[in-house]
Amino acid sequence: MSETTVTPPDAPGDLARRGAAGRASDRIFNGLTLGAGILIFVVLALVTLYLILQSIPAMTAAPDQISTKTSFWTYVAPLVVGTLIASLIALLVSTPVAVGVALFISHYAPARISKGVGYVIDLLAAIPSVVFGAWGFTVFGPGLVPAYKWLNENLGFIPIFGTPSTTGRTLLTASLVLAVMILPIITSQCREIFIQTPALHQEAALALGATKWDMIRASVFPFARNGIVSAIMLGLGRALGETMAVTLVLSRGALTPNLIGVGNNTIPAEIALNFPEAFGMRQSELIAAGLVLFIITFLVNMIARWIVGRYSEFSGAN
Repeated sequence: MSETTVTPPDAPGDLARRGAAGRASDRIFNGLTLGAGILIFVVLALVTLYLILQSIPAMTAAPDQISTKTSFWTYVAPLVVGTLIASLIALLVSTPVAVGVALFISHYAPARISKGVGYVIDLLAAIPSVVFGAWGFTVFGPGLVPAYKWLNENLGFIPIFGTPSTTGRTLLTASLVLAVMILPIITSQCREIFIQTPALHQEAALALGATKWDMIRASVFPFARNGIVSAIMLGLGRALGETMAVTLVLSRGALTPNLIGVGNNTIPAEIALNFPEAFGMRQSELIAAGLVLFIITFLVNMIARWIVGRYSEFSGAN
C-alpha cells in the first residue's frame, strides 16, 4: 500500500507573514499605478502651461510685430483651414476603405489570406512617415498630375479643381498620402472589434435567414459602433498632427480653394519648416499655432468621447 504524505498546515506565524507581504505588495502596486496616472496629468499640465505661456506674446502682439504684419489670428486661420481640409479629406477617403478591409479580414477572407492581409496592414502602420513623404514627393504626386489635368479640363468650373500643379505637390496629394497613413490605424482597430462580435449574435441572424451582409448590418455594426468611432478619431488625430509627410509633399502657399494647385499649408508643416530657425516673436507665433492645434485635437477627442457615450447604451456590446 502506498503511503499518503500529509502536508502539515502552515503555522499561524507563517500565514501572518504571507498576509503582510501580500498587503505590502498590493500597496506598492497601487502606489505605482496611482503614480503613473498622476504622471500623465502632470505632463499634460506642464505641456499645456508651456504652450500657453509661450503663446501669450504672439497672441497679444500688435500686427506689425507678427511676421505676416497681420494679427496672429489672421496669420493662423489659413493654417487651421488647411489642416482641417487635409485631415477631413484623408478621413473621408480612408474610413470606408479601412472598414471594408477590416470586414474582409474578419468575415469574408479565408484564414490563410486574412492572416496575410492583416500582416500587410500591420506592416503598413510601421512605415515611418518620412518614407510616405518621400514616396508622395517622388512617385505619387507626379503620378497624379495627369488626373489633375483631367479634373481641371472636365470639372474646372468647380473651384476645388482650378489650375493644376505641374508637380503634383498639392493639398489633395498630401491628403491622399495622409489617407494611406491612417488606413492601417483604422483598419486594425475595426478588425479587432469586428472579430470580437459574439458568435451567437451572428449565428442567430443567419439562422433567421439573413444574408451575410444583413448579418453584418444587424449584428456586427451595432456591436462595433463605438469601436469604429474610436478608430476614426484615432485616425483623425494622426492626420491632424502629421508633420513630415505633409512637409515633404505639399508645395506651400496662400490659402486657396483649389485643391489640385499650388498653395495652402497646415499647422504641423508650418512649424516643422520654420521652427529650427525661429527665435523671439517668430518662435512665439509657431508655439501659439501649436497651441491652436493642441486645442483642435483636444476638442476632437472630446467630441469622440461624447459620441461614444451617447450611443453606448445602444451598442450590441452591452
